[in-house]
Amino acid sequence: MKELAGMVHLFACVFLFNLSASMVIPAITDVTLEALCPGKDQCSLAIYLTGFHQAITGLGTLLVTPLIGNLSDKYGRKALLTLPMTIGIIPLAILAYDRSTTFFYAYYVVKMFSGMFCEGSMQCLSLAYTADTVNERRRASAFGVLSGVSMAGFVSGTITARFLSSSSTFGVSTIVAIIAAVYMRAFLAETNRGAAAIDESSQLLCATCPADAEASSPPKLSPIRKVPSLKDMISLLRSSLTMSRAAIVVFFNALGENSMQASLLYFLKAQFHFNKDQFADLLLIVGIAGAISQLLLMPMLAPLGEEKLLNIGLLAGCAHVFLYSVAWSSWVPYLASSFVVMSVFSHPCIRSIVSKKVGPDEQGMAQGCITGIASFASILSPLLFTPLTASFLSDNPPFNFKGFSIMCSGFSMLAAFTLSIMMRDNAELVSYYKHTDTIHAQV
Repeated sequence: MKELAGMVHLFACVFLFNLSASMVIPAITDVTLEALCPGKDQCSLAIYLTGFHQAITGLGTLLVTPLIGNLSDKYGRKALLTLPMTIGIIPLAILAYDRSTTFFYAYYVVKMFSGMFCEGSMQCLSLAYTADTVNERRRASAFGVLSGVSMAGFVSGTITARFLSSSSTFGVSTIVAIIAAVYMRAFLAETNRGAAAIDESSQLLCATCPADAEASSPPKLSPIRKVPSLKDMISLLRSSLTMSRAAIVVFFNALGENSMQASLLYFLKAQFHFNKDQFADLLLIVGIAGAISQLLLMPMLAPLGEEKLLNIGLLAGCAHVFLYSVAWSSWVPYLASSFVVMSVFSHPCIRSIVSKKVGPDEQGMAQGCITGIASFASILSPLLFTPLTASFLSDNPPFNFKGFSIMCSGFSMLAAFTLSIMMRDNAELVSYYKHTDTIHAQV
């Protein structure tokens, strides 16, 4: 019962955090263009600044998230959750105060550095908290529900933005972010596995304990005494073939997703002259479809296994992106967004696969490493795709195909899908040999 209450409070924190963060997404494109290129529907400066922001944030996330995940294994999930949930308030408050060009640049710089602590750490720590609380058999469904709650916050934030003006959106978002941080500190309980460090006094007492008392006591998790190095991360990822392949799948999928997300709104603005309300409508469809799928559909399909659901999710993600890239009418992006019903399977499934390959005292480190790999992809993504997006959305494109960069994102996700099939074949082969060994042992 105590664990259930802990998960409910975690869901509430995740919901409020995503509610605050997603509320500003439909408005930020218009705010950016108004601050940098007033009166225009396409602006290369805005696209390049968005790409630079993504690259720097990804670099910081790559370095910071594994460290935060590792520290949460020692000091507890709640203690480290305080960091992203409080730092994320600052950039929202800047645009809540003023949205002129000067304040936009101030927001841009602060957001770039706060994103290093917020974008990966919140997801990593939430997943580690869930892994601490839920047993392996139900972990895939629990990760799906967690993603569904995140998506529900995204939907609620998008609906709220739909009925708020740009001037009030950032103020309301700031208030919700403050409420989320206060709620987390007041109600979220720490997990036992998340506080893996053994108290010094306990160590001294245990040193004087008799051998039989130590044998009868439950095993203690050893504290992590050093900052994780790149060598530690590589060693963890190479600990099994499944971990290595999962890391590669995450990299290519994140490379495609990040490039698509960075260019999609600018593409829709240039191609169909979308505004804040139309962005909100599109994001609302994506959010509702994803929330319903993860809260209702994924738990029902969980018996199929994470590997099969991962394949389904990545294949749907490819179709989702390719359809965006060839959109020939303003209704096509709305149709493409419906594929989110299945594409949302990929993230909780890959996280569940990774979670089952490490021990309880390595959950934060493992999830942080996977998030770090996704962040590394977000560094490369703007370097590869931002020039493409700016070129094909300019007045003199190489050829008339405004969605070309989005199509290239789809090919990256197609590579992730192909690799996931190989990972599934490997898992089935291991299962076969285990079954064969069991039969031989019985004989």
